[in-house]
Amino acid sequence: GMNHQYARREVFCRNSCHELKCFWEREIGKQTYYRESEEHRLGRSALRRLREEWKQRLETKLRLRNSPDETEKQANVG
Repeated sequence: GMNHQYARREVFCRNSCHELKCFWEREIGKQTYYRESEEHRLGRSALRRLREEWKQRLETKLRLRNSPDETEKQANVG
């Protein structure tokens, strides 16, 4: 009778709620993964740019130190 129908509907609802929850957890997981990998990628490129700047700065410093005429000029100014 009535009780049987009600019980079946409850089971169905619980199952579909579970599936919906699983679906959303998967979706959120995907979104989170994409966002984190994107942030990671952006962070890496920023880091690379920073490293390049440092390398150039270091090379410039070394070049200045290694060329005596530049050092002379600086000494005269100072």
